[in-house]
Amino acid sequence: MAAVTSPGIAAKPAGEPQSLDDLFLDAKPAAEKDPASLDDLFVKTVPPEPEPGKEPASLDDLFLDKDVAQPAPGTTQPAAPTEAAAGIRSAVAKQDGGQTKITGFYQNRLAYTYAKPRHWSKFENTLDVSATGRSGGVAWKLGGQLNYDPIYDLTDFYPSRVRDDQRLQADIREAYMDFNLDDWEFRLGRQHIIWGEMVGLFFADVVSAKDLREAGLREFDMTRLPQWAARAEYFMGDFHGELVWIPHMTYNDIGKPGSEFYPFMPPPGITANILSEDQPKGLDDSAYGTRLSYLKDGWDMALFFYSSNDSSPAFERVAVAGSVVTFRPIHKRIQQWGLTTSKDLGSMVLKTEAVYTSGKQMYTSDPADADGLVAQNALNYIVGLEWSFPQETRFNVQFYQQRIPGRKSDLLVDKVESGLSFNHVSKALHPRLETDVRLFSSLDHRDWLAQFKMNWRMDGNWRASFGVDVFSGDFLFGQYGDRDRVYTEVRYTF
Repeated sequence: MAAVTSPGIAAKPAGEPQSLDDLFLDAKPAAEKDPASLDDLFVKTVPPEPEPGKEPASLDDLFLDKDVAQPAPGTTQPAAPTEAAAGIRSAVAKQDGGQTKITGFYQNRLAYTYAKPRHWSKFENTLDVSATGRSGGVAWKLGGQLNYDPIYDLTDFYPSRVRDDQRLQADIREAYMDFNLDDWEFRLGRQHIIWGEMVGLFFADVVSAKDLREAGLREFDMTRLPQWAARAEYFMGDFHGELVWIPHMTYNDIGKPGSEFYPFMPPPGITANILSEDQPKGLDDSAYGTRLSYLKDGWDMALFFYSSNDSSPAFERVAVAGSVVTFRPIHKRIQQWGLTTSKDLGSMVLKTEAVYTSGKQMYTSDPADADGLVAQNALNYIVGLEWSFPQETRFNVQFYQQRIPGRKSDLLVDKVESGLSFNHVSKALHPRLETDVRLFSSLDHRDWLAQFKMNWRMDGNWRASFGVDVFSGDFLFGQYGDRDRVYTEVRYTF
């Protein structure tokens, strides 16, 4: 999940069956008796009878499943390395003998907004399919995604333009080829380029576009949008260099006015008329950048530069007619310089990211300003610590801040804005059951976001989740105060 990353204009304060078990059980309990315990719901094979007078030693005895490998006491199972971390070279090496491999998933997501006005807000069905292969020295990947949400056919809660935008959508997710030339690795096509790795927040991940139609609340694999890009990587010992060119930018998807999490709220007393978004295209608006990283004494450090149009829109004021103000979402050129570090400190891991942005369009309250925007420079940074414990338990805390050195007095944001995030993930109840709790809180306003999620991995292919998102406050997260919701997810991976 990602936290809200693009606050809109907000008035600053004056200051199914009975359960999923019934759907996915391999064998039903005997009809003549009710389940005596959770054993009857989750056990695939009948476990041995316990010794008389002996109680289950742990929840493991209730969730017995022979195909689950139990970690040794006091240890955690290491996470598999990601392709992004391993680089293009590993992607080429993964393909064996030119054999084509098909992978993907189907996911259903159902959400109910219980804050007034109560309504069903999501019934999304997603099919994601990818094919990978290799021919000679070239590896390739082609993947697409189809989304259909019948909530827009079953209700008339949302405006027609929101329905047209989110009811049915087909996208090319990834379409690239990898090849080597001497010491260089190349990837050409639609691809993910990930430069940041903080928990739930985007700071140094400046190249990725994001699907923010749910305000960045979803997992990163659903929030990140790939770019059409040419990427070159160079490896030499502990040094890694990367060059990126994006001739045709993909911008953040913010949806349409009237959608659940549209990131724009006009000041009180103003009726906003939103024009179509202006997304510059063409070679003159291409993006480019470089990233250099080095591993020294356990410190993984990287510097980067990225020049692009801002992937997040600013809403320029076009016309004023009484209390009706016309705005247009626009994307202006910005330059970004960044630094990332990470270090394993034994019992914990330290990560930092800092990005300095020049030319960022920010909102002003000055009525005499022609378009209601001013270009400002801003420094955003985050420091995070993460501890790992047995039973795949992790605790993460992050402090983040934005500073505007030359802030103009009529900006709608303060010179310094600070926040904290907490994340606790654990499989202490059972190796198949994961709890995930996240909290994001402003330190300058009475704003916070709480996310509670439970993931149940039913077997190697099925996963079910239940979650709650709660917003509170009067500025950043508070603008979504009537979007509190509960949701379920069911995903089949193949």
